[in-house]
Amino acid sequence: MATEKPDLAKYRDRMDKAVHALKDEFVSLRTGRATAGLLDQVVVEAYGSTMPLSACGSVSVPEPRMLTVSVWDKGLVISVEKAIRNAGLGFNPMVDGQMLRIPIPPLTEERRRDLSKLAGKYAEHQRVAIRNVRREANEHARAAKKDGVISEDDEKRMEKEVQEFTDAAVKRVDEALKLKEQEIMQV
Repeated sequence: MATEKPDLAKYRDRMDKAVHALKDEFVSLRTGRATAGLLDQVVVEAYGSTMPLSACGSVSVPEPRMLTVSVWDKGLVISVEKAIRNAGLGFNPMVDGQMLRIPIPPLTEERRRDLSKLAGKYAEHQRVAIRNVRREANEHARAAKKDGVISEDDEKRMEKEVQEFTDAAVKRVDEALKLKEQEIMQV
């Protein structure tokens, strides 16, 4: 099964990617101010298929409480407007020619709590991904020991190292979640 020594750097890299994926997901969560990343998850029905909003136009932030989307194709303006309305973000875009103006309403206390819970779900999903990488790394080390590629001491050392990587990655996830929750709950 395992005919080579496990490469722990590969597993550490995968854990780092899980932390980065969480931070990317957090960008799409709305706080009190406008960011172009709020519309990253919006998918538009265009030309008989679905595509991300960034493929249909450019998003900019002219004011702290306003987003604008400059749609490149006049025929897609209505589709982009519909996609933003149906994205579940609570936005109500206004059409102005090929430009959509999207005022960012202030968050209610209830909506802030909901967003905080959603951030927690995102964080838990990435913690699970990190633990899955740990399990895979430990299985690889056990298989390498079984095949005689590494000694029992090497296996134990590798499992200890993998656990240290896991603890560090989970700690970074927890720190990112704490910062995002503070940002969301800030009035």
